[in-house]
Amino acid sequence: MRKHVTRLSQFVIDIVALSVALVLAFELRFDWSPSMAMWERAFVVAPYAVLLEYACLRLFQVHRQAWRYVSLREMTRILLAVSTSTAVLVAIRMLSGRLQGDYPALRHGVIPLGAIAINSLLAFLLVTGVRVARRMVADARDAKRRTPRLRPVPTLLVGAGQAGLMVARELAARPDVGLKAIGFLDDDPTKTGLVMHGLPVLGRTDELARLCKARGAEQVLITMASVPRQAIRRIRGLCDEAGVPVKIIPGVYEIVDGRVNLSRIRDVALEDLLGRTPVQLDLDRIEASLRDAVVLVTGAGGSIGSEICRQVARFRPASLVLVEHSENNLFYIHRELSGAHPTLDIVPRIGDITDAERMREVFTACRPAVVFHAAAHKHVPMMEWNPVEAIKNNVLGTRVVADLAHALGARTFVMISTDKAVNPSSVMGATKRVAELYVQARGREGDTRFVTVRFGNVLGSAGSVVPIFKAQIEQGGPVTVTHPDMTRYFMTIPEACQLVLEAGTFGSGGEIFILDMGEPVKIVDLARDLIKLSGFVPDEDIEIRFLGARPGEKLFEELSTDDEHASKTAHPKIFIGHTRTASLRTVGERLDAMAEAVRMQHTQRALRLLAQTVPEARLDSQASLGYLERVSSSGAPARAGTEDEAATHDDEASDSRRGVA
Repeated sequence: MRKHVTRLSQFVIDIVALSVALVLAFELRFDWSPSMAMWERAFVVAPYAVLLEYACLRLFQVHRQAWRYVSLREMTRILLAVSTSTAVLVAIRMLSGRLQGDYPALRHGVIPLGAIAINSLLAFLLVTGVRVARRMVADARDAKRRTPRLRPVPTLLVGAGQAGLMVARELAARPDVGLKAIGFLDDDPTKTGLVMHGLPVLGRTDELARLCKARGAEQVLITMASVPRQAIRRIRGLCDEAGVPVKIIPGVYEIVDGRVNLSRIRDVALEDLLGRTPVQLDLDRIEASLRDAVVLVTGAGGSIGSEICRQVARFRPASLVLVEHSENNLFYIHRELSGAHPTLDIVPRIGDITDAERMREVFTACRPAVVFHAAAHKHVPMMEWNPVEAIKNNVLGTRVVADLAHALGARTFVMISTDKAVNPSSVMGATKRVAELYVQARGREGDTRFVTVRFGNVLGSAGSVVPIFKAQIEQGGPVTVTHPDMTRYFMTIPEACQLVLEAGTFGSGGEIFILDMGEPVKIVDLARDLIKLSGFVPDEDIEIRFLGARPGEKLFEELSTDDEHASKTAHPKIFIGHTRTASLRTVGERLDAMAEAVRMQHTQRALRLLAQTVPEARLDSQASLGYLERVSSSGAPARAGTEDEAATHDDEASDSRRGVA
């Protein structure tokens, strides 16, 4: 009932506004004293003109727009509607002028062009004005309800672009947030001295310390929607020198319909300091691949698998099938996705990828068109201690799901691999290389397009180096690093998964796509950044202690071998590695032998077969035993934070038999 009353009242207000505009147009055109003939003409034409103008408003969907949130986008629609009705009125006026000699009644349609022009302007102003007035009243009412609990913090906004103006507008309307914007900093010299949304542009960012002191700023907020990470690092350094905290609006993807979610304002995080530029995606290409398709994700509850699910859900597939071994992880990702996408068909399925019968049941029931295989055991030392389980899950589990995708006619199969598969020095890396070989070989038969995406470490994945470092910092240290020269490639989980989706649209099958990971990062530098971000001084407040390399670890990771000669694709951050391949029969025979060794729990035979299948691997099956004895005798915790725990896959390594990522 209330909705109908609201719609009726809005209709009446628009009709009254358009009628008033027409009457005032005649008054203004004739200096407030139109002749009786003109008044007669106005009153004859008014019903038709007003109905025409309102019909144009409906044509441009103006009647469906919420008055409470009117913005420039809505004003543009109103302008188009008024312009269209004006053009029709001008056409009627010209036609009536030509035909009135033969049809005298058409003289009423000869409206003065000046009156039409004035009516057009007034109609736009009045129709827009009532909506703006509605928003102003609602904003004022909300502002009274949103009283700040504490004194607002004087804040300098860095970045006077579109995102900065949106933030300024939202802060002005939300005093309850507790931030008071006092001005902008921007490195564009043409903006200095201007007033934008009621706030002055005070100067450049290199003047930050002086302006904070002069203006009494107690905080800095970075409000650039797309900003190089080097700039974030520089601004944070300037804030450290000025002794003021710095926060950030994460990015343009946080800004929806011209509004900023102020709850997303957060401290500068390690991800912001990586020195990587934002990923640009071909969204149309990805949507064409996923829209209205049945998509299945293995390891759907892990760090990478769950983020792939979040990204896929944005493109409205026909259904999204979540395959996960951990009941808790499956529960949480299913609940999150169901809340965020209530109309999407989300199918949770508990299952281990090594369980061929269960996987066949799942695949047969859903018949996926696209499969993202993110399930894997990922922790290097854990797999050194459990090599048979690594082979069982990473190799044989991959064969199970790849064969089912082939047998049931999936359109695309995308496997997540790792930089540790290049010249592997660990069991985990070698098993992922064998999985790559099998997926490549399988891709040469049938219509399913099999591709592999290989990348390095992701920040914040389950059991990765960052949360471990954070936990050590919270305990007062020490932060444990294996070697001062240890380096790794890093990217954020969302960035990696976005590139995985795009890479899945490339190629004809059998390719290994290598993601550009940027410049390698020293693990000790990562530790120092985290200590500083936590408000401590490295080596003074928090000790950094070196433990020595663990079994299977390299000092430097590789993303492709020298003989791969990686070539470019349509995306600047995705390359194709031209790797050694083998026939499906050859790889299949090796996997059959591995399966028998796994069934019999013959560890040494399984490792020999692994080394024979990946001759470039440098495996030492005794290294893990020596490392375990060394760590146990020294009393150091077996879970000490190390860089290889930040691997690409999202499996929780504590479950030795999980088929999850």
